[in-house]
Amino acid sequence: MCREVEKPLPFTLPFREMTKPELRKYFQWFMDVLPQRVDELGRTVKKTPGFAVWEPDFTPESLDMLGEWFAGEVEIRSRTREEIQTIQSNLAFPIDVKTWDLSDRTFCIAGDVGMYFSQVLLRNHPSLRWDQPFGSRRYAEFGQPVIAGFGAVQLNPMRIVSVLAYSFAEKTKDSTALRKVYEVWSADIG
Repeated sequence: MCREVEKPLPFTLPFREMTKPELRKYFQWFMDVLPQRVDELGRTVKKTPGFAVWEPDFTPESLDMLGEWFAGEVEIRSRTREEIQTIQSNLAFPIDVKTWDLSDRTFCIAGDVGMYFSQVLLRNHPSLRWDQPFGSRRYAEFGQPVIAGFGAVQLNPMRIVSVLAYSFAEKTKDSTALRKVYEVWSADIG
């Protein structure tokens, strides 16, 4: 799982610095790998002791056990002094910077869980669709795959699940959070 951690991706980041052709290439790559990543996630979860019965059937109920599994997989790593200094030097206002971050493995798993989460939303709400906003580069989701159909707001499933990973690491949310996020966003479909 998460081979992307071990080999370079076919694009550059951050999104705001990528050209529109690079962003379109990223979007196409994302759509191409999405089914494979979701399949790999299913195999990985089912191989985990206690999760062999999980069915990646794209139902909202499948998010319950997936959330439990994901919360148990979140790992953190210590930030180096240089990383902390770099973050602090880029801040407009001084704030405390965490001495830790999520591990690369956790970010990768969050990506796969985000892809699965997106498919649960899309399959259960036919009015939703993928989009790639190219308005202002100041927009947080600029050039990224987002789900549209929630009125004026778009959902970035990768960002949402990464935020959940931080919450799991900080123990501010429990494993039910993934399903709860689904329910909140489902209620906002316009």
